[in-house]
Parts: sequence; structure tokens; C-alpha cells
Amino acid sequence: MAKRDYYEVLGVQRNASEADIKKAFRRLAMKHHPDRNTGDSDAEAKFKEAKLAYDVLSDPKKRSAYDQFGHAGVEAGAGGFGGPGDFAGAGSFSDIFGDVFGDIFGGRGGAGGRRGQRGVDLRYDLSLTLEEAVAGKEVKIRLPTLVDCQFCGGTGAKPGTKPKQCPTCGGMGQVRMQQGFFSIQQTCPECRGTGSVIEEACSHCRGRGRIQEEKTLSVKVPPGVDTGDRIRLAGEGERGEQGGPPGDLYVQVQVMEHPIFTREDANLYCQVPIGFVTAALGGEFEVPTLDGKVMLKIPAGTQTGKMFRVRAKGVKPVRGGAVGDLICRVTVETPVNLTDRQKELLREFETSVQEGGSRHNPQSHTWLDGVKSFFEKMGL
Repeated sequence: MAKRDYYEVLGVQRNASEADIKKAFRRLAMKHHPDRNTGDSDAEAKFKEAKLAYDVLSDPKKRSAYDQFGHAGVEAGAGGFGGPGDFAGAGSFSDIFGDVFGDIFGGRGGAGGRRGQRGVDLRYDLSLTLEEAVAGKEVKIRLPTLVDCQFCGGTGAKPGTKPKQCPTCGGMGQVRMQQGFFSIQQTCPECRGTGSVIEEACSHCRGRGRIQEEKTLSVKVPPGVDTGDRIRLAGEGERGEQGGPPGDLYVQVQVMEHPIFTREDANLYCQVPIGFVTAALGGEFEVPTLDGKVMLKIPAGTQTGKMFRVRAKGVKPVRGGAVGDLICRVTVETPVNLTDRQKELLREFETSVQEGGSRHNPQSHTWLDGVKSFFEKMGL
């Protein structure tokens, strides 16, 4: 009986890609595989035919020979190629589709059990003063960490013994569960994926292979950090299991409240209380900065809420950029605990100011005029 063209068997064009050929074979295998058609000789024959076609067309060298010489180019002994595999080598339904479902359910287990698991990342909260955060510094921190048990060498087994290969998975770390014609791979329930079991646990680490200790680290805090910034120390987190790499340590910065300054991005802000005489007549006022002090010139007639900017006395951002400014907000302080003489002088002063009209209190008169106009509209 003459053999059908392999491209025709799979239902693809002669210029079909490797992916198209693979897809076509999977479709036919899903339909005709003997595992799904028990006792159906016709389905078995069609599967064999599709398998032969796929064996040739999925191999670039065999496909090239087939394109040039047809079936003769891939027969046993022709051109150095062996014949296409027969049905006996086709494997089970789950073997054929293992590359598909293996990707979905975790892949095939390696010979040495699962790969080492990466250690957990750790976090350390570091509190800094504003001065420390702006200037930067090097600090020493102590934190708990897991290290290999010195008694068992990290194996978790009693000293003098060793972990043994898991009898359930044969050291693979994974087992294959058959559900109908699907084969699903999952972590071995006996060894939990390690590929080995401990018959006698180490009494010091209780079979964990690791114990908790404290370590001291030096952390370089760069200038300009702020609350919420993180400093990453690679490899200083928790140690990995089964030879896996360690995690990282993240140092979380928290800047404490300052009694004078508040920070917004690169700028610093502070409240500057001044007496009403200085506010009225003007003068100079000494204000602090993080690296000393400066004289702030107060012009005559300064009102509460007036903002004064002192250039380049703020913070240089940790991620680069210009140094911020110090912004001083003036508040005019009302005198308290006055003596009788001081009260008398203030009343005399108030009388003289009122005689000057709006010239001395422009904002007050503007506001009063607005209130008067409002009442008139209301008919009051």
C-alpha cells in the first residue's frame, strides 16, 4: 500500500513552520491516541501514520531529505537516516503531551530533587535624626539571622548520620499523579520537595539544619535620605534552603520628628516667632540652620504668615539635584502678662493709631468695609 504524503497526513502546507507541525500532530494525537480509543484499530493506524509523519517533519535533516527524495529519502539505510520510529516508541499519551502539561504544572523533576530555595528577604527599621538623615552616616545594626547548624553541618540529621534518599519520589522531590489521561506533577508529600528524608534528626536544630543567631552589620546611610527610603544589602537576608542563595536585607529609613524643622522634599521649614515691635519697625532676627545660624532681615510692617526663603540651607536629595532652601514662616507674637504701665502705653498707642485711619491698619479697614457692605446688602 502506497504511503500518503506526510504533509497531507498532518494537514499542513509544505512551508509549514515547526510550531504548525507540532500543533497539527498534537491535534491528531489527541483525537486518535490508543489510550483514548481502546480497541479501535482504525484510530491506532491513524495515530501510527501521524506519528511517522511527525517524526520526519519535526527533524530538520529528515525533513530536508524527505522534501528532496520523498519517502525513499528517509527509509532505513537511505542517506544515512534510520527509519521513523514505530508505534512501540511512541510512548503513552501523557509522555507525548508532557512538554505541554509539564510547563503548566511545574515541569519535570530533576535528578537531584528540587533546586535550592532562595532565602527570605528581611526588613530592618532604622530610626534617624533629621541631622543624621541629611548628613549621612555609618551605623551598626544587630539583627537575628539563620545560620547552618554547626553540629550537623546544615544537614538536619543527627551527627554521624546523613539524610537518605526519599523512598516515595526516589530523590526527585516530585511525584507524578495520573488523572485520566493527564499526568500531573506535584511536590512530594513525604520529603516536601527536598528529595531526601531524615531518619534521626539533629537534637540541636531539631532537623531544620539551621539555628538562629545574631549578626552585626555596618550600614552606610547616604546623605539626603528621607522617611520611606530603603537601603538594600544584597545577600544579607535569610539563608536559602538546600543550597539556595540567601535573600536580601532591606533597611527601612524612618526620620524622627525635629523640634524646629520639618522637611518637604529638599526644603526645610520652620516657624519664626517675632515681637510686634520688630514686626512693625523691622529689624534682624537670628534663625538656626542645620549647619549653623543666619541673620534674617525683617522689613517694617511684616505680617503673620510672611515667608522668608534662605537659599541653599535645605537638603541635598539622595537621588541628586540642587540643594533645597530653608523657608521661615513668621508669626507675630502678642505680648502677654503685661504690667499696668505697659497696658496704659498700649492704649495710648492704639488711640494714636486709630487717629491715623486706614494708613496704619490697611487690612483691618479693608475687611471692615467689606463687612459693612455685606450687612447693607442683607438689609441689616
